[in-house]
Amino acid sequence: MTVMTDTTTGAQLAQSLLKDVGDEREQAATRLLGAHHDGVWLRRFTGDPDLAAAAGRPLIDRTGACPVVDWAAVRKLRLSLGWSRRASTGDLAVLEFACSLLGSGAIELRHVMGAVDRDTFRLLLRALEEAARADSPDPRSQVVLSA
Repeated sequence: MTVMTDTTTGAQLAQSLLKDVGDEREQAATRLLGAHHDGVWLRRFTGDPDLAAAAGRPLIDRTGACPVVDWAAVRKLRLSLGWSRRASTGDLAVLEFACSLLGSGAIELRHVMGAVDRDTFRLLLRALEEAARADSPDPRSQVVLSA
């Protein structure tokens, strides 16, 4: 199953990877990657064989009914040496932030804030707010951020 075409937007690509995803944190992280630079990470996950080789397996799991981001493969990728050479500091910060929404690795917020522009920072805030819904047992106590 193909999850992208040349005319697919990053948001559409993210949506195509969320059809079988119920976890709000995973949804928020995937949407963030789709919104950032028109889905640069999701596009690389689907079409960059060097990243798949560094992770030891495909970064998009196509074994189920619908493809999904294989976050365990992404974690393994982040632990491999040299994988990030072709990524900007801002792109790396966004990927690290997305992974941290799933509990995969700590991030230094000061580093992230210094690496992203205002629009990207807003995307991070929106993803954080979406992920916070998963952790809030009482809808009245949900975090609401405005930027």
